[in-house]
Amino acid sequence: MLFGKARAVTDPDEKAARLVAFINRLFPNRWDMLRPITKQELKATSVLFVPIDEASAKIRTGGPKDDEADYALDIWAGVLPLRMQTLAPIDDPLNKPGLAPPKHVLDFRIG
Repeated sequence: MLFGKARAVTDPDEKAARLVAFINRLFPNRWDMLRPITKQELKATSVLFVPIDEASAKIRTGGPKDDEADYALDIWAGVLPLRMQTLAPIDDPLNKPGLAPPKHVLDFRIG
């Protein structure tokens, strides 16, 4: 859980700088590979800045820890493991023929 007060970024230069930082954080140096953003696209895009004033998290490992009395109930308890996985890229069918995904796309991994 993150706590902070969001503000809309309205200055076009600050908005562009925050978009560049966001994209490049996900995909290093990707912004420079993209076509330039238009003034209309920048105007139509909302950017919020949220300074994080406070954060908290609860983390534990292992299985459930129900009360002993709960185990007498006809209610299942357990863990459902989930996995986030990066799969092979899927080309846009409208791409120019012969285009292959760039290295930064092929190298992208979650986690």
